[in-house]
Amino acid sequence: MSNPMKVPTLNSTGALEIIPSSASSEKDFDFFMGKWKIHNKKLKTRLNYCTEWIEFEAAQEAYKILNGLGNIDYFRTTFEGAPFEGMTLRLFNPKTKLWSIYWADSNAGVLDVPVVGSFEGRVGEFYSKDVFQEKTFLSYFVGMRPRRITRSGVRHFLKIKAKRGNGIGICA
Repeated sequence: MSNPMKVPTLNSTGALEIIPSSASSEKDFDFFMGKWKIHNKKLKTRLNYCTEWIEFEAAQEAYKILNGLGNIDYFRTTFEGAPFEGMTLRLFNPKTKLWSIYWADSNAGVLDVPVVGSFEGRVGEFYSKDVFQEKTFLSYFVGMRPRRITRSGVRHFLKIKAKRGNGIGICA
């Protein structure tokens, strides 16, 4: 049995210290490779206890890079009547056994601060220090690998919780 990933701590300089699961490997996202049609649900607004969900369809294509130490996916949809593209870059560091996951989209054109972490069994936990509306917070991203993959579909669950002061806002 592998050791589960521990919740990160802040060191004396304020940097996150993240300890990976011993089972973490460059194959953790292999389930995601290929072309997919995706049904999405996201909250209408971020980090303000919003309960209104927006649903939309998208196409996604993911493939490995760097001899399997990373992968990229491209996400395309029409959102609120306008074309939208996103891209995820995932890089595995074999020395630390941690994944760094970066996001960029056609709204901003920059790579976001990465979330960093690993999988324990089917559950991946990823963390970052981030800034939203000029407030710094700890971002917690959970990804779940599917139990079963078929060409007709894969279920992939993503949730982000951002701890700000005494409250937590959810951005899914």
